[in-house]
Amino acid sequence: MSMKKTIIIAAIAALLIPAMSQAQDWANFGKYAEKNQQVATTPKAVFMGDSITEGWAKEDPDFFTSNNFLGRGISGQTSSQMLVRFRRDVIDFSPKYVVILAGTNDVARNNGYISLKNVLGNIISMCELAKANKIKPILCSVLPASGFYWRPEVKPAEDLIRLNSMIKEYARSEKIPFVDYHTSLKDENNGLPKVHAADGVHPNLQCYKIMEEMILEVLK
Repeated sequence: MSMKKTIIIAAIAALLIPAMSQAQDWANFGKYAEKNQQVATTPKAVFMGDSITEGWAKEDPDFFTSNNFLGRGISGQTSSQMLVRFRRDVIDFSPKYVVILAGTNDVARNNGYISLKNVLGNIISMCELAKANKIKPILCSVLPASGFYWRPEVKPAEDLIRLNSMIKEYARSEKIPFVDYHTSLKDENNGLPKVHAADGVHPNLQCYKIMEEMILEVLK
């Protein structure tokens, strides 16, 4: 085999192996596998979500440690992936509460198109799993966004509003607490203003502090 062919094959393998590994752990169970084993006490609440939740635990770790909360957000995840890992990252801890913040990446079509009805279905399934295991669900509105920098072709503002209305109605019908971040944080374009998020999607510490006040009203 020529040196040129060897280099090409090696380059292809370098691209395929990480992709294959990711496909084998689609829900990313490995993200928190080690940390989950190190949890020594029953948390009061587990926060299930995507990069917004993951960033929260990184931006303000004291909020989680001082309140006995666990952050289990994974960047880029959709509600379907959260549902798949719900048992390992929530149920296994037997917390009193689970705080569910899901849907942004579904609207962004990170795993392709999914209807809002099916996004809601995934959220409902997480709530039903929680209740079946004597965990009280708390539902949160997705945050406002007028655009996604990684999906410029998607115009999400109205879909996010519609999804929030569906989540709120389900929460009302099932007497589940609903925390409306969207209304409190949106700007005149139904987006997340730069004062709260430089990229229009991911909150800064100031924004998380507002969210903390709102969620603690329920968790206290």
